[in-house]
Amino acid sequence: MTPSMLPELIALGSSADGVRIPPDVSVPLTPRVRAVLDAPELRRLARISQLGLVALVYPGATHSRLEHSLGTYRLALEFLGRLRQDERFATTVTADDAGAFLAASLLHDVGHWPYCHPLEDMGLPELPRHESLVRSLLRDGPVGAILADRWQLDPGRVAALIEGTADDPAGRILRSLLSGPIDVDKMDYLARDSLHAGVPYGRHFDQERLLSSLCLDASGTSLAITDKGRTAAELMVFARYVMFSEVYWHHAVRSATAMLQRAIWILRDRVDPAWLVRSDEPGFISWLIDAARGSSAEPLAAGLFGATRRLFKRAATYDAAHHPAVHRALAGRPYAESVAVSARLAAALSRRHGIHVEPDAILIDAPPAEREVEFRIQVRERRPHGAGHDWRPLEELSPVVRSLAREQFDDLVKRVRIFCEPAMAATIAGCADLEALVLECAG
Repeated sequence: MTPSMLPELIALGSSADGVRIPPDVSVPLTPRVRAVLDAPELRRLARISQLGLVALVYPGATHSRLEHSLGTYRLALEFLGRLRQDERFATTVTADDAGAFLAASLLHDVGHWPYCHPLEDMGLPELPRHESLVRSLLRDGPVGAILADRWQLDPGRVAALIEGTADDPAGRILRSLLSGPIDVDKMDYLARDSLHAGVPYGRHFDQERLLSSLCLDASGTSLAITDKGRTAAELMVFARYVMFSEVYWHHAVRSATAMLQRAIWILRDRVDPAWLVRSDEPGFISWLIDAARGSSAEPLAAGLFGATRRLFKRAATYDAAHHPAVHRALAGRPYAESVAVSARLAAALSRRHGIHVEPDAILIDAPPAEREVEFRIQVRERRPHGAGHDWRPLEELSPVVRSLAREQFDDLVKRVRIFCEPAMAATIAGCADLEALVLECAG
């Protein structure tokens, strides 16, 4: 059987049963897809929100990881529908390979636990990376039996595509479709997060044009685009940049993130990783509130999840363009060091300005070192007079992409912020020597 004969691709082009998801999209469901969706691993994702703390700022952003998984699977069908026309793809990728890719698109978030990304950013040994959980979940859980019995797939093959470790020719191609500059995951979450947040930024790229331009790169081992998709790709880079700037890294979202991270830091000895990876969002919140009682994490947990929202306020913001010394001193540091710097800053403010500042009343939100918008993909350009093709990196062709990924995002979006309890925000923000104090404490 060729990839074209996959029952899911046939269902995509027919009036087969499906499920509707925003925005007005029908996701075709075959019996084996329904079996995966009914498994406990996927049902748990229905109780984990895609954006977590973002909903504290954008009230509509309460969509689940299950909805996103369905949207990712729908796009995986579109990717296969386009790429099966590429001779090198059709020669390399078998029906079993394509089925594993579809299963991986449905299951790519199966290792996620509540508020996964902000807590992973802390880099604590107590908190596993969600990618590291996929293999055991697919091997030992009920969904593994479904993959073996209903899909005739090795769960390890699906796990390797999700982890990005599949290294055979078909595996390298398919993992680039699942996690790469243009992939089914990013293409869905940008538009879906934008829709539910109520902002236009993530939906203003030409998805149809981008899909129609998909091809394999010069080596035939990874996803690329033709030159007709270049503008759509540039718009996708811009969409991602603006979504980070205005939604994912909104200052109030970063305040909530800093509060949650500090609460978990205080309670880190009570975190049970084995429970965490099986938990859902209501259970996690209940645990956090109970565990925080009587500790310095209590006001942080209550401010996030209590009856009254009470987020910490900005006292200062430092970007790399205007405050390079502070940004260089704090960005990318291990979380434990950021906590130590904030404690020294609290003590210095108390000593110099006669105000009592508790160590956990000051939070430093320092961005990780990794680039978030970098976008490396090849573009196939037709030579003049029909004499074959040339391949060039999109970054080489597009100053827009170079600027957004290397300058605008790192220099202006990835800010270092100092947050503090609301009652003392104005006092601390008004300290004339605050920047010098921050540098002194970071030294």
